[in-house]
Amino acid sequence: MRILLILGVVAVIMSGCGATGPLKSETYKSLYDEKPLSILALPPINKSTKVEAKELFYSSVVVPLAEKGYYVMPPLLAMEILKEESAYDSEMFFDRSIKKMGEVFGVDAVLFTVIHEWGKTTLLNQVHVKIEYILKSTKTDAVLFDRVGDVTLKQNMNSGNALADLIGGMLATALTKEIVVGEKCNYYTLDDLPAGRYNSLFGKDGNTVSGPKEFEKTL
Repeated sequence: MRILLILGVVAVIMSGCGATGPLKSETYKSLYDEKPLSILALPPINKSTKVEAKELFYSSVVVPLAEKGYYVMPPLLAMEILKEESAYDSEMFFDRSIKKMGEVFGVDAVLFTVIHEWGKTTLLNQVHVKIEYILKSTKTDAVLFDRVGDVTLKQNMNSGNALADLIGGMLATALTKEIVVGEKCNYYTLDDLPAGRYNSLFGKDGNTVSGPKEFEKTL
């Protein structure tokens, strides 16, 4: 009897050790309840010192959302409609009800992205971004998903020629790295988003452990 009791205690302890965090069905309960089908990704809210960050980042957020199984309104079409309504600045809607936006665009949810940091360091040959992703319901105005990605992209280049390496790093940063780091931040952050209806995992990933609300990643 005593042996059985000890084994029972050990089993409880081991099961507790296996729990590494809350499940997606708990963290994103409202999203699982509402089951949104379509998303409008608004132009980013740029709080960084990088003026061009908004344009560099906006179009890249659509692909990971679509791959997650959601219908996403094309960014160019969304921008045209927003401009016609004199509502291109997402800040106008951030603290307001977005129920009307659901009626106008015919979407179930709206994604706000806030660029907190966006910068590059030439000498260290790296680009760093910190972006927050907030998905809100157009039915209830509830926050369905909220996560912050802090991603740094490094590129080690060493040809033996210090000057050539420096110039090469500057060109690589200017042409590709800022776009790439934005794309990487999208994928790593939205990877925790529960699958949409057009994904084979729809309704099946609720028992998966959810990731931290804010994370750092160096590539």
